[in-house]
Amino acid sequence: MKRRTTLLLVAAVILASAAGVYWHAHRSQPMSTMATTGQGNPAKAERKILYYRNPMGLPDRSPSPKKDSMGMEYIPVYADEATDNSVYLSPGKVQRSGVKTETVGNRAISRAVRSAGIVEHDESLLTSITVRSDGYVEDLFVDKTGQSVKKGDALFRFYSPQIQLAQVDFLVAMRSQGRRVGRNVEGAIQRLRNLGVPEDRMQEMRRTKENPRTLNWPSPTTGLVTKKSVINGQFVEAGDELFRIADHSHMWVIAEVAEADIGDIAVGTPATVTLRAFPNAPQNVEVDFIYPAMRKLETRTVPVRIVLPNEDGRIKPGMYADVVFRPDAKQAPVTAVPASAIIDSGTRKIVLIAKGGGRFEPHDVKIGRTGNGYVEVLDGVKKGDEVVTAATFLIDSESNLRAALRNLDHEELMP
Repeated sequence: MKRRTTLLLVAAVILASAAGVYWHAHRSQPMSTMATTGQGNPAKAERKILYYRNPMGLPDRSPSPKKDSMGMEYIPVYADEATDNSVYLSPGKVQRSGVKTETVGNRAISRAVRSAGIVEHDESLLTSITVRSDGYVEDLFVDKTGQSVKKGDALFRFYSPQIQLAQVDFLVAMRSQGRRVGRNVEGAIQRLRNLGVPEDRMQEMRRTKENPRTLNWPSPTTGLVTKKSVINGQFVEAGDELFRIADHSHMWVIAEVAEADIGDIAVGTPATVTLRAFPNAPQNVEVDFIYPAMRKLETRTVPVRIVLPNEDGRIKPGMYADVVFRPDAKQAPVTAVPASAIIDSGTRKIVLIAKGGGRFEPHDVKIGRTGNGYVEVLDGVKKGDEVVTAATFLIDSESNLRAALRNLDHEELMP
C-alpha cells in the first residue's frame, strides 16, 4: 500500500510537469505565429549585428555580447551603419584626444607667393656708345665710370680720316650745286650720316663752308656711365664700344620664383616689392614679364620681371628686394577645408569626416590651390560635411591599427 502511494505521487509530479511544459508552449505559440505569419501587429525587421566593439574605443571586437575588464557592455555595430573604413572612438577618447571639427563651406583662397629679387638695369634704357669708323680719341670729356651725362654733352674728341674724306665730298658737292658735273649733295650727306656724324655738324659746315679736323662726339642719351672702355689718345676701330650709358628713370627687379609656384604667376599679377635699403617704402606694382626659361637650374627657379619707377635715382643696381605676389587676389570662393584636415600619405590625400556618435569616415580627396591656411577641395567632400581639423593623425593611426587587426581576425570575428 505504501509503495503504491509513492508511485502515485511520482506519477502526479510527472503529469504536472508535462502540463506546465504544454501550457508554456501553447502560451508562446501565438506570439511566434504572429511574428512569422503577419497576424496582429507585425514585428519590425531586426537589424543585423556585425560585431560588438570595445566601449572604450580599444581595437578589440567580439562576435557575441560580452563585457570588458571594467564590466562595461560591448557596443553592437550594425550592418547598416558600419563601413570597412569607419573609425569609432568613445566620447571620452574623443575628448581626451582633442578632436576638433569644422564645417566645409565656400571660402576665397588667397595665398602669397614670396621670393627674393635683385635690382638690375632696365635693358631698354641702356645705350652703347660706338664709332663707325677707325680713328683716334684725342680728348676725353667723360673720364670716369658713374659720371652723369646729359643728352648732347660731348663725351670725347674724335679724329677719323674717313670722316674727313666724307666732309670734303660734302663741301665739294655744295660748291658744285647747279653744275651738271657737280656731285650730289644728298649723297654726300647720307655718307656722313652713315659714319655717325651728327646733324648739327653738317649744319655748321653748310654755314661756315669749312672742314673741321676733329669732331666732339655727343651723348645720344641722358644717364650714368656704367662702363668706360677708352682712354686718352687711344686708337679705336669701327664698332668698338667706348662707353655704356644707363638711364635710371626706371629699374628692373628680377625675382626668382620657385618652379612649384610659377604656375600661379602671370603677367599683370599684383605684387608688392620692398627694397631692403628702404624697408618702410613698399611699392605696389604688377608683373611685367615672365622669362621663358629657368635662369638658375640649380635652384629650380624662373625669373619674373617687375618694373619700378626711379625718378629720384635712389634705387641702385644690385640692391636686394623682397617680393610678395598675390595671384589669387581676384579669385571667387571655392569649396575649401583647413589645411590641418588633409592627411597626406604620399600617394593619396585623405580627410576624416565626423559622422557623429564617435564615428569617423576617411574620404579620398582631390585638392587644388592653397592659401590662408585653407586648401581647395575639387572632389571628395561637399558643403556641410564636418571634417576633423585636430587630432587627425591620432584617428588615422588608430584606423590603420584597426585595419591591421581586422585583416588578422576577419574570418574569426565575422558571425
